[in-house]
Amino acid sequence: MVHYLIEFRFHGYAKKYAKQLIHEVAKKFRVKGVTRNRAVPHITLFGPFTIKQERKVVLEVVDIGREFSLVPFIVKDFNYFDKEHKVIYLDIDPSAELKELRRKLSQKLGKISDSQPWDDKKQFQFHSTIAFRDIDRKFSRIWEYIKDKEEPNIKQHLLRITIIKGKRILYEYDLILKKLLNRKQALSRYWLNKTIRNYKDYMAS
Repeated sequence: MVHYLIEFRFHGYAKKYAKQLIHEVAKKFRVKGVTRNRAVPHITLFGPFTIKQERKVVLEVVDIGREFSLVPFIVKDFNYFDKEHKVIYLDIDPSAELKELRRKLSQKLGKISDSQPWDDKKQFQFHSTIAFRDIDRKFSRIWEYIKDKEEPNIKQHLLRITIIKGKRILYEYDLILKKLLNRKQALSRYWLNKTIRNYKDYMAS
């Protein structure tokens, strides 16, 4: 059964910072959880989930995306989950807009999919994973290394809502352009540059 995810993918300096840190940890401690596939720094907003009618997900994401333009947040510091499988991550300080966007995704998509228990929680933990899966025995060493680093404190805006199907981009809804992008457009440098230009114009106005 194919699984879907709704996420935001970092851009600009935040993307560069997170990617560099992921590879730094992977190389230094010889772990591959995040780098097993190509490392893509992101924040999961909903899922993973399965659904019978894919088009309904796309329509709901578009409808919700139309309500938002600038959605700020801060890549603040570091933290971890200490459960059955340990995870070390970049801690995200969400704005009221980001919290509301995620709440709406959870509310709408939860009605038409088999959502995860954490998707229904009001106190959702926004995060971007640095290391997981094969770190259990090395967790303490990695955490000691990470927590001694200077807090990133990177300000960023969510520009696109990404719909993932089976680990591949299906669509992206661009909050700046107010446009649904198919996979080819979502991966296009032309459309990304157009998004960034419009974002900069929006911020300057």
